[in-house]
Amino acid sequence: MTDTVALDDPAAIEAADPGGMLRQVASAAAQIREAHRATVEAGVDRLAEDGRPRAIVVTGMGGSGISGDVLAAVCGLGCPVPIVTVRGYRLPGWVGAADLVIAVSCSGGTEETLAVAGEAARRGARLLFVGGPDSPLAEMAAQTRALFVPVRSVGQPRATVWALTVPLILAARALGLVEVSDEVVESTATLLEDVAHRCRPASEPFVNPAKRIALELAGDVPMVWGTSPLAGTAAYRFCCQLNENAKYPGIHGELPEADHNQVVAFDGFFAQKAADPDDFFRDRTDDTDHGLHLLVLRDLEEHPQVAKRREVSVELARARGVAVTEITAEGEHPLQRIATLIALGDYVTVYLAIALGVDPTPVTAIQELKARIA
Repeated sequence: MTDTVALDDPAAIEAADPGGMLRQVASAAAQIREAHRATVEAGVDRLAEDGRPRAIVVTGMGGSGISGDVLAAVCGLGCPVPIVTVRGYRLPGWVGAADLVIAVSCSGGTEETLAVAGEAARRGARLLFVGGPDSPLAEMAAQTRALFVPVRSVGQPRATVWALTVPLILAARALGLVEVSDEVVESTATLLEDVAHRCRPASEPFVNPAKRIALELAGDVPMVWGTSPLAGTAAYRFCCQLNENAKYPGIHGELPEADHNQVVAFDGFFAQKAADPDDFFRDRTDDTDHGLHLLVLRDLEEHPQVAKRREVSVELARARGVAVTEITAEGEHPLQRIATLIALGDYVTVYLAIALGVDPTPVTAIQELKARIA
């Protein structure tokens, strides 16, 4: 049952979030600035001494692995080398001395990440490690003489996304793969401060975009679409945060592929059958019959055909009584755009957890799974 009152009272929000997940999410701007300093001090520019790699392979799991996806999204389709994220125990067979392998772990090294990093070292690949100081990953970096960037965890790995991602982006900059000036890095941090201000606990739901969207989603099955590869990465991140923060399901996709299959779900069991589907401005908290909810993450750089498909898909959804919410990226640079989409999604999922009476911090099922397979 949704507790809409819980989101009206900052004291109630704080009590419902004993692990401080909202504070962790709000640290995004500080993470960017701190990671920028740590990466420069670690000497990331030295990567350029060996020239441009044939490919970049990022290995990481869960909240750490998303950093590779964000790197690929910021570098974009014009990146002159492929960027691959490996989630698992095995390094692709083609990886060798011509490639750069970046191992990322907020905790300092999951068994999967350490296994792939060790294999990369044995094959003679170029190495960059990003993780906690005094961790297994830091130890491996010392043993292999790999460049190491120490990061400070703000709590949960999923909330430390920018501390883990900024070193990768600056490494790509050093290799000439992306243009990200120091000014862009700082302006991205400033944008995230603005998002944090708008989404602060003291801001009431009717002016707080994260609270409003959380209440709109509560009880529905979210289908999250991105309108570009960049927004598609944010859609994937949004669903991961739905799972871990709100303990809630979510389906993600990216246009134009999503409307080749997922659009058919508009006619399915979970489609919203509103009494008056044309009343888009009704109070969703009064609905008793919940169903599918299309959440569209819009990028400023949409292919013209994708923009058209988005418009038609939204029309089809609304005509069938499916609730639709659209979020548009802010800023001009790819780093700014993906950062604002991810930030708002992080806030939405924490507020959704609180509205549903769920503690957003613990991941008990993951911990139980790990204990059983240890």
